[in-house]
Amino acid sequence: MGAAFQLVVDCGEAEVMARFWAGALGYEFALAPEGFATWKDFYRRLGVPEEELGDGVDRIRDPEGRGPDIWFHVVPEGKVVKNRWHLDIHASGDWSDPIEARIQRVDAEAARLAELGATITGAFEEGLDHYAVGMKDPEGNEFDIN
Repeated sequence: MGAAFQLVVDCGEAEVMARFWAGALGYEFALAPEGFATWKDFYRRLGVPEEELGDGVDRIRDPEGRGPDIWFHVVPEGKVVKNRWHLDIHASGDWSDPIEARIQRVDAEAARLAELGATITGAFEEGLDHYAVGMKDPEGNEFDIN
């Protein structure tokens, strides 16, 4: 059995990122652990200094339990270089579907995520039968829709 893990994303504005990625991935806001009214209360219990406690939502979870929990960790420094890894969001359907239908689905998902706050960086085709759209989330982290 694989190890349990959560994805941690360093960011400047946790709630903005949590709201964007919850909408992008179909996730929901994670509830604070049992016995704590808020995540802030939980962090205080762990000894996190008051000045490091953020406000608002900073964790999301897959309501179906398939994907990892994601914590948006506020850090003082901003993003300065290209990601060393990125998410690919699969929206095109099955590879055996006609390429025209897959392109339509990818473009529709890219437009939806742009409305949530992402930036479209460009479409690209690899070979005769692959189409994807490059994007950036609200803080500039790269990801693809394919």
